[in-house]
Amino acid sequence: ITKSTQSYYLAEAGIEDALLRLSKKMKWSTPYTLNLRGGTSTIEISNIIGGSRTITSTGNISNRIRKIQIVYQISTQQISFYYGAQIGEGGMEMGNNSRVRGNIYSNGSVIPAKGGDKGFIDETIIVAINGNRIEGLQVGEDAKAHTCKDSTITGALTYVSGGSVQNCTAGEFIDTQPNEIPTIPLPISQSQIDSWKSEAEGGGIISGDYTISGKVTQNLGPKKITGNLLIDNNATINMTGTIWVVGNFRIDNGSTIKLDLNSYNSISGVIVVDGKIKVRPNTYLRGTGEEGSYLLLLSTNPEVLDTTNPAIDIDNNTDAAIFYTSQGLIVLRNNIKVREIAGYKVFLDNNAEILYEAGLEETTFTSGPGGSWEVASWKEIE
Repeated sequence: ITKSTQSYYLAEAGIEDALLRLSKKMKWSTPYTLNLRGGTSTIEISNIIGGSRTITSTGNISNRIRKIQIVYQISTQQISFYYGAQIGEGGMEMGNNSRVRGNIYSNGSVIPAKGGDKGFIDETIIVAINGNRIEGLQVGEDAKAHTCKDSTITGALTYVSGGSVQNCTAGEFIDTQPNEIPTIPLPISQSQIDSWKSEAEGGGIISGDYTISGKVTQNLGPKKITGNLLIDNNATINMTGTIWVVGNFRIDNGSTIKLDLNSYNSISGVIVVDGKIKVRPNTYLRGTGEEGSYLLLLSTNPEVLDTTNPAIDIDNNTDAAIFYTSQGLIVLRNNIKVREIAGYKVFLDNNAEILYEAGLEETTFTSGPGGSWEVASWKEIE
């Protein structure tokens, strides 16, 4: 009984040692052995799978075996992006042949851009608030709005009493409802944005502007940058934690940002920018490469009207990126394709596309100060 009890606490000691090494970023290998008072603890640490590791510790005193296993995982926050485009009260303007390959929920009108003719929505569109409208659209499934103008709906069209239907057709039926269509909030709260900022600041502060240029690869994060961030001339950032940029962010000339596989695995990461974001042609925004891992670029800049200098200016195809503004305008330039956008106001230039991916419904990000790890379970298994 005594030796068995000693084996148990030796296994506990092995778990504690492994947690210390992981949390303090000390050196470790797997498996490794601790020796104490004539006994051994053999510790095995798994790779990160789905944002978590399994740690197993086997205590052995005179061949009395006790084994403990824990699950050690990144503290995460799930944020659901249910729509290809989710838009605030600023609404959406769509250029000629622009397209959303997914659903839209907008708290503002969805209309043609100046000089535009027709935009395409492959699935369903819902526009909230009385007085708002859809206009100049070809909708692949159903549509719901206070007013419909100059649009073709493949499925059913529902409008609100007091609104109108002007030169709109529906393949199934046109119906009316008495109640105003309710708004829904954008999917990321201010408290979550503040948490990401705290997480970045907890990793240290870079004062002033920070530029990475040339054919180099640098690890970066978690970090707060008090000036601007520029990635230029084929440079690569291997992102190891949340980044907060107080100034503006620009990526240009063949440069890349990718999430570090060991730091994120299948989890998504975020860059929070208080200024403006510019994504130029021939640049790359990537997750880790694992399914469900995305890079979120988020601007809190309140600029909402100027399409020549918006909060987020995207001029490059970005299959593994999500773009979000809490207050500002997102612009997608000619012929650009992105994965998902959410923001106060959106402008799609001619031929721009949003290609929604179903996995975005359950996107997980690191959360809390420091993007902390936590023990999810702790049990004896033998």
